[in-house]
Formats: sequence, structure tokens, C-alpha cells
Amino acid sequence: MKLGALLEAAKIPVPDGAAATDVRQIAYDSRRTKEAALFVAVPGFHRDGSAFAADAVAHGAVAVVAEQPIEARVPVAVVPDARTALADLAAEFFDHPTRRLKLAAVTGTDGKTTTVHLISDVLEASGARTGFSTTVDFKVADHEWENETRQSTQEAVEVQEFFAELLVAGGTWGVIEATSHALALRKLRGCEIDIAVFTNLSPEHLDFHGTLQKYLEAKGELFAMLAGSADKGTLKTAVLNADDSHWRYLADRAEGARVLTYGIDALCDVQGAVLSTDAAGSRLRITASGTSVELTLPLVGRFNVHNALAAAAAGLAAGATLQHARDALSHARAVRGRMERVECGQPFNVIVDYAHTPESLDKVLGLLRPLTKGKLIAVFGSAGERDRAKRPALAEVAAKHTDLFVITQEDPRLEEPARILEEIEAGAIGAGKRRGTDYLVIDDRREAVGEAIRLATTGDTVVLAGKGHEGSIIVGEEKRPYDEATVARDALRSLGFGS
Repeated sequence: MKLGALLEAAKIPVPDGAAATDVRQIAYDSRRTKEAALFVAVPGFHRDGSAFAADAVAHGAVAVVAEQPIEARVPVAVVPDARTALADLAAEFFDHPTRRLKLAAVTGTDGKTTTVHLISDVLEASGARTGFSTTVDFKVADHEWENETRQSTQEAVEVQEFFAELLVAGGTWGVIEATSHALALRKLRGCEIDIAVFTNLSPEHLDFHGTLQKYLEAKGELFAMLAGSADKGTLKTAVLNADDSHWRYLADRAEGARVLTYGIDALCDVQGAVLSTDAAGSRLRITASGTSVELTLPLVGRFNVHNALAAAAAGLAAGATLQHARDALSHARAVRGRMERVECGQPFNVIVDYAHTPESLDKVLGLLRPLTKGKLIAVFGSAGERDRAKRPALAEVAAKHTDLFVITQEDPRLEEPARILEEIEAGAIGAGKRRGTDYLVIDDRREAVGEAIRLATTGDTVVLAGKGHEGSIIVGEEKRPYDEATVARDALRSLGFGS
């Protein structure tokens, strides 16, 4: 594109003499800047992108967008908000793909990844061709691959490029995780939403948002986007979990959109009833508009029933039927790192799960406690540079449910690792637990996993919580390779299982 046309479309002043310059890339990382790129200097949490403008120019950037005038050998356009500019430029550069591609977005504290997968399955069962973007993986039509970025929602450039690729591949529906960070940082600005889905809300990311209300308000941005999104022939719909009291606030934010509720306990538009449950899944009935279907959901836990109901409701909003939902949900697959069993022939269970909040850990341990004949053992930590208030609460949850737990690291980042462990342990001490008897503190996560597995005997369950699918541990600013399931298998093999 020509720089002048691109900037004008994004309502950014065009620097003198720059209008005819060719632009072949929108970049925000100087290390990945290519020839003929427009570099957007985004302020970061640790560094300001303006400091890397010269490096971006050296890599081939032909112009820079920044929040203040900077010295550069190329034209510089000054904007009040670089993140808004990045999103607007990305949408324009990739020709606004979600004006043609129908789009469902899922927000909430827990269950987003699984719900995205289930929505995709329901839509595919109805004849749609889908793609999705989640914390764990990506899908474009028939091609799936792992998300190795450690970002649940990508930056605006990658989001727009992803949907453009899905459109070219013949996709008719996109499904995406919409995190509170992404919404607050305007990563989804320029996305035209058709269906917005809410799973649940509990305290999380308060280090970033400050208060639970601000966290809720960030989630609400997704529902406010419905009114201004392009009409693609699907009625704009807010799909809300009525078993979570925050749904009413979000319904108010979805001005002009249809509201479709789902739940088990509350009276809902899409009503779920759990007929039976065991370690393999749940038998449930789903009722909507006077029609009912029964199915066996092969995913464990009440929380997965909610995820399935959200997917059924989103499917109905998109034009699918309850029969399509039944067919898809009956064949649901567990997402990697979500209640994932590690099997090496051992006489006890080892489960990897992403639970990293007190609420999600409580759900997982509360589910497994009555299903475990022997001891319930948990391994968990808490991320550095994230909400510190949840640290003691995690230990309190573990103290309530387990026979033994191991406190370890998750992603210490630039924070002092010893302080993280101390703040978690405070919750264990407050719950009256004793180190060495009721719990252990092991800084190295591999050692922590190995010790928990070594202490397990027949009939026990070992829950490895917090890392899930992630392929690294972040120490300082370094991503060190780490895969929880692989570490667990190595520990089992060292004990003679699966060899």
C-alpha cells in the first residue's frame, strides 16, 4: 500500500513528502521489521518502542508512528495512542477481513480455550468452515498448529493477518479468545464481532486492572463492540452465563444486541441439566425454545458442562441446531493441558491442568477429591509480576482439598523467586499446615514435579497445576524450554514406569 493512503484511512496525519512511499509490512517489533515496513513504536511495560525506532529503520522501516516526535532518518507520524494506531493500521492493511468473515469471541476468567474449541466444533457440525485462535493453538480450515507465543490473544497485526488468511482459506467463521488484556490494550479493535460469549468471572489480573470492577469493565468492551460491528447477516448476540451474577452488567453493555443466556441453576434460554456424572464425563440434557437433546459429554466436571452450554448457545446464535450441538459435543476432545492425563502404566493418576487462579484450582481439586481413592497431591506456583493477592489464596485452596501439596515456581519473570514462594506459603501457614508434613516448598519446578510423583502410590492422584500446555518457564526475560507433561513422563520413567 501507499503510506499516504494507509495513514489517511487510519485517520493519522501524513508527514510531508511521505504519501507515495510503499509499505509492505506493519511492524511493532524492531527485530522482526522487514524492508518497506511501517514501524509503530508501542509503549511497553518494561521498554518504550520509541527506543527501538532507529533499529527498526536499520532493518528496513520506511516510516515510524510514535506518540511523540523522535529523531529518525525516515518520516515520523505522531499519534495520541500508538496501540489504537497499530490496530487501525493493521485492520486497514489487511483489508478489514472480519467485515466479511463472521466472528465469535469468547471472554471470561476460565474456560475460554475449551469453549472456543467447542464452538468451532458445533459450527463445523452445522456446515461452517472455521478457524480459531486460542491460548493453546490455532486452526485455519483443516490446518492446526500450536500457539508457542505465550499470548492468549495476539497483537492486532497478527489478529488481522490471521483472519485474512482464514478468509483466503475459505473460512466462513472465526472464533477467538478475547482476554481482558487484549481488550484493554485494543488488540481486537477493528474486529467486527457477531457473537460475544461470556464464560465466568473471578478475581484475576488485578495487577493489571487494579480492581475486579475494572477487570469486568475490560470484559465489557467486547460486548460494547457488537453494536458497531458490520452486519454480515447474523443477528448480533451476547451469549451470557446466567449462573454468574456478572452477566447482567455485560448484558447492559451489549446495547441493541440479542441476549441469549445459558446455565444450569438459573432459568435460561439455553438450559442445561446434569443427569449423571463420573470420571469420564457427564450425561446432560440441553433445552432451548421447547426442544431438548440428551448427550454424553466426554469432558470431566461441571465447569466443562458450562463450556458446552456456552458452545451450544453460540451455535444457536449462529444458526446451528441443538442436534448439531449434540453431535459435536458428544465427540468433544480435551484440549492439551486441560485435565490432560499422563499415562505411563503407573498405578496412580497424573493430571496436567492450566488451573492458575484460586477459583480454577478449587474447581479442579474439588472435582478430583471424591474421585480419588488414595491421596490427592497438588503441585502449583504463581506467576511473577502478576496479581500477588492470589498467592496465599492458592495455598488455602490446596490446604482445603489435598493430602499433600508442593509449592514451586510458575513464571517468576523479573520478580524475586524466593518472595513468590514466601507469599504462597503464607496461605499454607495461615491454614494451619506444616512444612515438611502437609506441604513442601521446592523452587525448581522439575524437582517439584518429580518429588510429587515419587511420593505417589496406588490410587493416588497427582495434579500438576498452572502450566498446562505452555512450552516454557519465563525466568527474568528468558523463556526456558519446559513442558509439564514431558517432565511428568520423565519422572515416571525414572521410577520404572513406561520403560
